[in-house]
Amino acid sequence: MTLVYINGELVERSEARVSAFDRGLLYGYGLFETMRSYGGRVFCLDRHLSRLARSAMVLGIGAALDTAELERAVYDTISANELTDARIRLTVTAGEGERSLSLPTSGSLTTMIVAEELVLPPSHAYENGIRAVIVGGRRNSRSPLSGVKSIGYMESLLARSKAAAAGADEAVMLNERGLVAECSTSNIFIVAAGRLLTPSVDSGILPGITRDVVLELASGLGIETSECDVAVADLLDANEAFITNSVIEILPIVEVDKKPIGRGKPGVVTARLSEAYKELTGR
Repeated sequence: MTLVYINGELVERSEARVSAFDRGLLYGYGLFETMRSYGGRVFCLDRHLSRLARSAMVLGIGAALDTAELERAVYDTISANELTDARIRLTVTAGEGERSLSLPTSGSLTTMIVAEELVLPPSHAYENGIRAVIVGGRRNSRSPLSGVKSIGYMESLLARSKAAAAGADEAVMLNERGLVAECSTSNIFIVAAGRLLTPSVDSGILPGITRDVVLELASGLGIETSECDVAVADLLDANEAFITNSVIEILPIVEVDKKPIGRGKPGVVTARLSEAYKELTGR
């Protein structure tokens, strides 16, 4: 039995409902965070909640957000479902309102938390790497929602479906300038001439929590890093590439658009960072 936290209560999955007038449902007016717990502790929960709070201010719902209460609710949900290693999704919407495009004024949010058994890519994906393709959808670096983890996720869903149709595992998305931005559900890194490069925040990406952790780990390992413009040619000519998010951690890319990255297998820098990440999370 799965118990879902919704607006202060833990209810069975079949009973978890939102109003037909919820602004998240009607307009995609909401935010979410996906997190991972290790042995019952949520990794970087404070960073996830801080990002949620910053994004909530952009959407005009920040004043109604109580991050301390959300932290308690996350752990209550994990405990109620008797989980230790879990995938957690926290969703916050602007709540019920009239059918208009006016900003919400009630201050009453809809909050949902789902904690589920952790399901990861197969082990061979980490050992051998995955294949990616560059898709046509563009991230808009000038959008007011750039950097906001909005529940309006259709661009990413369509990008992933295009990748699957092409026989690939992940979709690489460019921005309006034709530069590499991110992947459908992850940030992307490349290794070139011994340096670790990743698209800058100005590229229109979502600044991932795991992305930040990887940059910190690389610095501690003496690996030179740069947040910068990454051209398609930079990606295709890279020695290594990998993607990151809070659930998959660090996953190597060995092929883009049917062209091998480097020697077509996970590289040394990727392996060093993966090992450091495992140590940090206590695995």
